[in-house]
Amino acid sequence: MNNQLGLWIDHKKAVIVSIAETEEKIKEILSDVETQPRRSGDSPMKGSYEALQVPADDSQQNTLTQDFNTYYDELIDYIRNAESIFIFGPSSAKNELKQCLEANNLGAKVIGMETSDSMTNPQIVAKVRDFFAD
Repeated sequence: MNNQLGLWIDHKKAVIVSIAETEEKIKEILSDVETQPRRSGDSPMKGSYEALQVPADDSQQNTLTQDFNTYYDELIDYIRNAESIFIFGPSSAKNELKQCLEANNLGAKVIGMETSDSMTNPQIVAKVRDFFAD
């Protein structure tokens, strides 16, 4: 069975469209990653922030990287058995996912990558069908 998969991705969610010989399936996976972490401590109304209450930038970045890696690992578990993968989307998430796929020896399955705008699910399905129709 030829299992072709298209994946629209940004840092908030991924929409996966799998096209087999007789059926198509759509799956959404949300990232749950907070890209703008909040400061801890008092609000500006109650006084100024103390320097120690604001987490260091590198610790925030490390946490963000770990959260995104968890998101990408969940996606990889879902798409691992695809024969060919087309990745597209508006942000750098597609490149980050491709690097994770390559680290898991799945990079050869990626047969196309493309930058695209935000899309509705029917538009994503149509784009995946068009890509694999060629």
